[in-house]
Amino acid sequence: MNAAISASSTPRIADRPVPPTLRVGGLVPLTTTDFPGRLAAVVFCQGCPWSCGYCHNPHLIPARGTGDHDWAQVLDLLGRRRGLLDGVVFSGGEPLAQRGLPEAMRVVRAAGFDVGLHTGGAYPERLDDVLPLVDWVGFDVKASFSDYERLTRVPGSGEAARRSLHALLASGVDHEIRTTVHPAIFDRRGVLRLARGLADRGVRCYALQVFRGNGCLDPAYRDSRGASALIDLSLLEEIRTLFERFEIRGMPG
Repeated sequence: MNAAISASSTPRIADRPVPPTLRVGGLVPLTTTDFPGRLAAVVFCQGCPWSCGYCHNPHLIPARGTGDHDWAQVLDLLGRRRGLLDGVVFSGGEPLAQRGLPEAMRVVRAAGFDVGLHTGGAYPERLDDVLPLVDWVGFDVKASFSDYERLTRVPGSGEAARRSLHALLASGVDHEIRTTVHPAIFDRRGVLRLARGLADRGVRCYALQVFRGNGCLDPAYRDSRGASALIDLSLLEEIRTLFERFEIRGMPG
């Protein structure tokens, strides 16, 4: 599509009925990194039931934000970018916290976009419901499931994440499992133990992300010194043998 085509002559998708409860806390019009193999827009959904101290988007945790975007404006942008974008990623916060997410995905898919989802797995049943609507899922495994309550500050969060991971792996939907490495959460043995446990569960695509303090407000987690020191070459090589695809992100230099 010619980018010079005016908005008035561009087919609109904003007229499709979408529940007004979809709260959008942010929007990235173009990304090459958040949806593998696609040029995509990222819709940041407002609200998350967990309160992880190292969260780099803490402004998206409250159910209501101060800078919400109008969903109709998002759809208007997507209508003008058909032919330029391949997909749309719903991120957060936790997108599955919003009841309007499935219909929003249907609208985006009907407009010809692939659909991606970033989730921590807080809502297993809701994830199961939307898996037929998505082309790819980026799933955050924060730690061993028995350690989740310490990180999320929510009882039962580890069991919810475990069930969600099981549903994703059983679905056959393309995905990436990833873990953020922070020295307040892991030591070297803990990183390796988690990776082995995920491989035993059937994970084949895995990424480690070295924590960066950008956006983090909790002083207990803000200091990122030592995060990269947990990851040495021998550890990476051992983890790499466990998965068909493995990446390390955020290493300095």
